[in-house]
Amino acid sequence: MVEYAMVNDDFWSTPDSVMSPQDKYFYFYLLTNSNINHIGIYQISKKQMAFDLGYSIDVVHILMERFIKHYKLIRYNPEMRELAIKNWGKHNVYNDSKPLLDRIYSELKNVSDPSLIHYVSESIQVQKIRSLYESFG
Repeated sequence: MVEYAMVNDDFWSTPDSVMSPQDKYFYFYLLTNSNINHIGIYQISKKQMAFDLGYSIDVVHILMERFIKHYKLIRYNPEMRELAIKNWGKHNVYNDSKPLLDRIYSELKNVSDPSLIHYVSESIQVQKIRSLYESFG
């Protein structure tokens, strides 16, 4: 978990902004909820999402399917309850400081589904950090 989540201000003006207000709310939640970390891959259950958002499990399931199949912005491993955000590296500001690299390495070691690491790595702009992700794939 991180102390705070930074989301790039272009979040509101990217092509993703053609989403409905409910979709934007859900995506913003995925980027800023209390389970997020420094790598864009974290464990969260649909039940937790429903509770946090005040939605039914059915609504969360519909939103998840839309974000997986239509928007292609997330992947979810239901067995491990791990969620990966495709554009994590686009929406978050990274530097390549040693403390951050160490933290990212530590969090990547805890990912149960390695395919999610590769999925997120494609949007990482900082080469040192992208290389770190790729070392796990």
